[in-house]
Amino acid sequence: MMETNRGFAMITRRKALRAGAGLAALATVGAPSILHAQTKTLKITTWGGKWGEIMKAAVLPAFEKEFKCTVSADQAFPFLPKLQVSSKNDPIYDVLHTNSNEQWNAVTEGLVMNKITAKEVPNVADVYPYAVSDKIVGVTIFTSAIGLGFRTDKGLTKPTSWKDLADPKLAGSRGGYLIPVNSLGQAHLMMLGKVYGKGLTDLDAAYKALEALKPIKLVDFTGQMEKMLLSAEVSMGVIHDSGVYRYEGANMQPVDFASPSEGVLALEQVLNVTPGSKVKELAFAYIDYMLRPDVQKLLAEAVWYSPANKKVKLEAKYDAKLLTTPEKVATLIQPDWKWYNARREDIDARVTKILKG
Repeated sequence: MMETNRGFAMITRRKALRAGAGLAALATVGAPSILHAQTKTLKITTWGGKWGEIMKAAVLPAFEKEFKCTVSADQAFPFLPKLQVSSKNDPIYDVLHTNSNEQWNAVTEGLVMNKITAKEVPNVADVYPYAVSDKIVGVTIFTSAIGLGFRTDKGLTKPTSWKDLADPKLAGSRGGYLIPVNSLGQAHLMMLGKVYGKGLTDLDAAYKALEALKPIKLVDFTGQMEKMLLSAEVSMGVIHDSGVYRYEGANMQPVDFASPSEGVLALEQVLNVTPGSKVKELAFAYIDYMLRPDVQKLLAEAVWYSPANKKVKLEAKYDAKLLTTPEKVATLIQPDWKWYNARREDIDARVTKILKG
């Protein structure tokens, strides 16, 4: 499911254009070589919102200029159904950007590559291990930490455990997701199995813990969870860190993010290449470009995503909160989406019964 930055403070066009000029100037050697004999078109997916603004104003124009190509970017989520109905020999996309759960669906159907290495994308050599772990198909370019968002003006003690969401005082004012339609809800369900049972795959323990969270207010997307936290409709809810941190500074709100002691769940932004792409070399070059430290820094500081490239140096306020050291990265827990997707229909039926009961 898409979890992206929608409808937040606009960056000025002038700032975006300056950033784009900077990216073009910082173009470095080492990117995969591209034949420039003719203009090629790269078909990609990308998010909307603040992320989309920066991509269109700065990141993509700089890429087009350097590689003498055009980029066709689809922001109309969901992407996977469109890829599924297109020809494998002439896919609608060359590069699929989506979260890890959907990348696993795609690779199972032979729609994307299984692995991308430093041979195809040189900057892969500089990413944290989670970005190319056995829980990832393709390459992770950013991650967010899924934890607990909470109001700081409701007399709550900052949560330290996932179990704090079950505090009886939060009955009716805690927030979660409609699990069949949201990957954060699915990841949280697996975390309940770990916290209350034997591990992420302990569904019996997870179902029992989910039952204990009722009454709970449920939403489809994190944008709705943000609104509920900001309006104090909920006092605590499951959310990714960037969904809270973006309200710092000029947008300061009485909300904060807590990383439970049991670990935070990874919400990865993953890029992958379609096997039938006619411009595969350009597709690899695009992923390599998105992993460059200067590109990573620009996007990370705009949308509060943790960069996958270990060489990225963020400004102090971002570095303090995002996952930018091996020690912080070690707190990430990556769900087994291949395992979950294989059982999804049964899980959906069970959780729907629990939450409606």
